[in-house]
Amino acid sequence: MRTPARIRTRSWLLPALAAATTLTVVAVAAPGSAKSPPEGSTAAAAASAPARKAKPDARNVVLAVHGGAGTALKRDETSPEEEKAYRDGLKRALRAGQKVLKAGGSSTKAVEKAVNVLEDDPLFNAGKGAVFTADAGHELDASLMRGSDLKAGAVAGVKHVRNPITAARLVMDETKHVLLAGQGADDFALQQGLKPVTQDYYWTQRRWDELMKAKGSDPGKPVKDATKGTVGAVAVDGEKDLAAATSTGGLTNKMAGRVGDSPLIGAGTYAKNSTVAASATGAGEVFIRGAATATISNLMEFEGEDVASAAYEVLIKRLPKLGGDGGVIALDRHGTFDAPHSSEGMLTGYLTRDGKFVTRIFSDESPPNT
Repeated sequence: MRTPARIRTRSWLLPALAAATTLTVVAVAAPGSAKSPPEGSTAAAAASAPARKAKPDARNVVLAVHGGAGTALKRDETSPEEEKAYRDGLKRALRAGQKVLKAGGSSTKAVEKAVNVLEDDPLFNAGKGAVFTADAGHELDASLMRGSDLKAGAVAGVKHVRNPITAARLVMDETKHVLLAGQGADDFALQQGLKPVTQDYYWTQRRWDELMKAKGSDPGKPVKDATKGTVGAVAVDGEKDLAAATSTGGLTNKMAGRVGDSPLIGAGTYAKNSTVAASATGAGEVFIRGAATATISNLMEFEGEDVASAAYEVLIKRLPKLGGDGGVIALDRHGTFDAPHSSEGMLTGYLTRDGKFVTRIFSDESPPNT
């Protein structure tokens, strides 16, 4: 626990985190992409675009969240009520993290609290809004990492935990392990005092309809709007310590027992003070094979790349060649933030040091980097 004296000596962040009074939406001009495989896909569209130098989306950011990459919301197909619900969901998550940081709390606690909010919101594929497996169940994954000492915790395949990211944080804090899975992870969460939920807690009509659609489609064909849903957060606190967290319900109609990148350190989540805090969302198997978030960190550490260039290199140039798309939110300890994605859309929001909130939910606000 930080002493009051340490908090005072690191007080540069506190005044800046006063409650914001406005919600700002910005459109971002996205950089180009390098060549990538599957013809006709979003990734393939990148092949014809000239490569350009990656630029960060924002500076002086202290907290950022994402609500998943995949199908973008389109203005002409989105009601004002739906738009408000998505923006409010992202902003509530930012406010939860802001509250922690404003009180002098750690980035680890800030990302946990931000993700808790998204896990409790049925709009997002995590916690309450988790998608269904092929056998009409729910199996949730999450991970959290602290940049100051590289400690991490994760859970995979939990079936009775309301907030998997909190269970992941407890694995980090209360055990010598990094990842607990299945029944053992559920039992551990119960032992740690987390109130269990039944499987019907996660049920939503929208996710059930997506499962039925998947069951009636071609085997293996992804379900539009649900295939890359994940939530995550990255933050830097008053000590300039980084943290990252990721949580998901996985893929609609996934095989029982399937584990994606979200609970895997170095794939879906990574944080290191000297480089980056990153949370990914997308085609999980590809992010695992490409060691996505760890590679961003390695490019910064060993190649001297900045956060935007490293994230762009991995998300736009490398991963599409492995056959999948997605996105990442990446933040360095100086507040430089980037959220490149090769998918059609990505739901993101961030909070700046001076208290400005930005949310991006439409494709014209956050176009793919092609």
